[in-house]
Amino acid sequence: MPLVVFLRGINVGGHRTFRPSVLAKQLSAYDVVNIGATGTFVVRNPGARSKFRAELLRKLPFKAEVAFCDGHDVIRLKNKNPFETERSHPDIVRFISILSKTVRIRPALPAILPPDRKWFVRVIAIQGRLVFGVYRRHMKTISYLGQIDKLFGVPGTIRNWSTVMKIVQILKSENMKTH
Repeated sequence: MPLVVFLRGINVGGHRTFRPSVLAKQLSAYDVVNIGATGTFVVRNPGARSKFRAELLRKLPFKAEVAFCDGHDVIRLKNKNPFETERSHPDIVRFISILSKTVRIRPALPAILPPDRKWFVRVIAIQGRLVFGVYRRHMKTISYLGQIDKLFGVPGTIRNWSTVMKIVQILKSENMKTH
């Protein structure tokens, strides 16, 4: 099964910038598909995870935190969509945070940030290492998204739900080719 790779803090605010499409070409032996500029990849032929991870880290132009998910786990997200009860609004963005490891700290949900004023981030569900939430499109939001790490006690990397749906499309098209 393909592997999904999420790099943390890539191409954000002019820091740790690089072209993920170039990295995907450098890793072509693993049949890597780049998704956007945030360091998100579908690895169609990962082989041994430890070997792929070592190769990925060698090719990166800087040290980066990497989170992996099995492709079948990402496909299941569409079927267990935690956003079904969330109303859609142009100023609200659905997101997922992939935590670096499974956590023991489980805050009461929904978790609202900030807790004492109009919310900018609302965490609505957690499934294993995956945290689901919504945020308001606002300049202050980035500082509250950073607090998710503190809330769960481990680093995570955030992606827009639409990016996750692109990953699912790629994984399903790959699944159709092999079955």
